[in-house]
Amino acid sequence: MTAPRAKLAIRRVLVANRGEVAVRVVRACRDLGVESVVAFSEPDRGSLATQLADDAICIGPASAKDSYLNTTALLSAALAKGCDAVHPGYGFLAESPEFVDKCESNGLIFIGPRAETMRALGDKLSARRTAAALGVPIVPGGTVDGELATPAAIVEQVGLPLLVKASAGGGGRGLRRVDTPEQLPAALAQCAAEARAAFDDDTLYVERYLTNARHVEVQVFGDQHGNVIHLFERDCTTQRRYQKLLEEAPSPALSDEARVAVTDSACLLARETGYEGAGTVEFLFDQSTGEHFFIEMNTRLQVEHPVTELLTGLDLVRMQLQVAAGERLPVLQEDVTMRGHVVEFRINAEDARKGFLPSAGTIGRWRPPTGPWVRVDTHMEQGQDVSPFYDSLLAKVIVWGATRGQVLERSRRVLDEFVVEGVPTTLPFHLWLLEQPDFVTSQLYTTWVDTNWARTVEP
Repeated sequence: MTAPRAKLAIRRVLVANRGEVAVRVVRACRDLGVESVVAFSEPDRGSLATQLADDAICIGPASAKDSYLNTTALLSAALAKGCDAVHPGYGFLAESPEFVDKCESNGLIFIGPRAETMRALGDKLSARRTAAALGVPIVPGGTVDGELATPAAIVEQVGLPLLVKASAGGGGRGLRRVDTPEQLPAALAQCAAEARAAFDDDTLYVERYLTNARHVEVQVFGDQHGNVIHLFERDCTTQRRYQKLLEEAPSPALSDEARVAVTDSACLLARETGYEGAGTVEFLFDQSTGEHFFIEMNTRLQVEHPVTELLTGLDLVRMQLQVAAGERLPVLQEDVTMRGHVVEFRINAEDARKGFLPSAGTIGRWRPPTGPWVRVDTHMEQGQDVSPFYDSLLAKVIVWGATRGQVLERSRRVLDEFVVEGVPTTLPFHLWLLEQPDFVTSQLYTTWVDTNWARTVEP
């Protein structure tokens, strides 16, 4: 006879998101004996998440602003269905402190950090200041005011190349690289306009651009009792125009000494700000000097969290629920260990040969890979429509191996088995990537894909 399952203080969760992350949250709730209610828009009626959940409720039409970003509809749905907590997934309202405040004022537990923590760390500029005050290394730069008020002053003090960034930005929006002084005025104007339209905030800052950098992020976790741990790092250097395409762990670029330094910095930032729940502290790692520099913190669950789950054997969404319910972290830092190597491939409905152009359509054939050492996180089924209204992610294919070489060997077989008909996907890009000597030997930097894939698709 199995032992009875311990009761969690959270009884019923509204899943305020869609796609594969909604499916992921529903499954974690089921494992913990917690009921789940999926909030869905009209195009997502009948989705896999709604089929697996205990209940579901429509919150509006296709437009995200009228459904997944509609706080009134979401809160009304949660209260109508008797929920006592809300899981935001990632994207949409996952990093909105205003939504956190509204949840709490309605007696709902927000499964994530506190609103004040989100305000301090979710805004890139505020997070930069916080990190600098704690002694965490930051990339040289500053806000576009005061001493850096003019293009000439920016170039003189920061140097070239540099990045112009929107403080409230994300997903590559409000972000421009500048290589010459002549490019700077236009970049400032474009970033401000883009940020104003996307985030209603045109605050800008500039950073020195590191030409030989890798993008490394540390998964941290905190609870309501002051405990903070890290679950090691992920390397997301393989990206296109600041959009991640592939993540792996551990980072092939970090020595044991560098790993300790970067994880210590991440934990210091999380501990000193009283961080609760899952968060990711992102760094640039200068391969020529071995230095790391804080760039931002994501105050939520990450798309690539399965990489850490397979590396450590820990269930991050389950831990989110436990921490939000007031429980202590289920593990101590000394209990967290790495096992093997993990790579995650993002399979999007995009035509990589046409500038990664997103596509909509109907899935005519869908045969995801199975077998040992592979995990597929998806919300898609054969015959399902790929909506033009939302993110193009179809699936995440996560592969484990004892070594990086073994992972890459298995990945070639795994991706070759994946069949998708009806829409173009990024599968051909990933198969190409696995054959590139620079990728195989991990001689990468953040703009490697931009440079090398462009050469492949040019006529």
